[in-house]
Amino acid sequence: MTQAGLRSALRFLQILAVFALGAWLQARGYLPSLLRYGGDVQYLIRGHLALAGVSGALAILVGLPIGIALSRPRFAAYADAVTQVINLGTTIPTLALIAIAMSFLGIGAPPAIFALFVLTLLPIVLNTVAGLRSVPSHLIEAARGMGMKPRQILTRVELPNAVFVILAGVRTAMAINIGTVPLAFLIGGGGLGELIFTGIDLMEPTMLLAGAIPTALLAVAVDFAIGQAQFWLVPRGVNPLR
Repeated sequence: MTQAGLRSALRFLQILAVFALGAWLQARGYLPSLLRYGGDVQYLIRGHLALAGVSGALAILVGLPIGIALSRPRFAAYADAVTQVINLGTTIPTLALIAIAMSFLGIGAPPAIFALFVLTLLPIVLNTVAGLRSVPSHLIEAARGMGMKPRQILTRVELPNAVFVILAGVRTAMAINIGTVPLAFLIGGGGLGELIFTGIDLMEPTMLLAGAIPTALLAVAVDFAIGQAQFWLVPRGVNPLR
């Protein structure tokens, strides 16, 4: 099966899953009850997206320069050590990471943003390094032969050829970010976790689903949006999907 055919099949499966979920909710009688939380979902989803957007943007702004620096020959010896340090932050359980952030940032959005930033950082750094290192050496040598300076080689040759892999890292990171945001409710950060954890406490499955389903749909929507950007913005020749 071609890459285009695989994309179409995956999209069809996603649409089919959404319809199956709707049919299951209707059959169980949950759908009318879920609609009662529509106003709450609309209000909480803004805070959810704000936490994901701020932490994700910070991770991209920090992760891309780190990845670019680690791919340079003079810093290559430190690449493994730095990625291991970043990876250490992701191996800490998310709740523990939030608790650590809360100990010096208090409660509310700041510690939640910091914890989400740490969790989002690693895929971006790793994919940036991997993408830049995967650029064929003959392209770099040809650019040097044309008299390009290192900065020009980076911006005109390496980054355009690595952008597909870099966006794959951003796609993975943001999907993880969106799915982890509900934990911010535990420290007063807001988001759809308010419905999820309140539903658990009150043993109200409808309230829980009112928060869990939009969270899952947001993660799928963000993944789809970045995937579309990855498909259309990366030109032919360096885009394996086109």
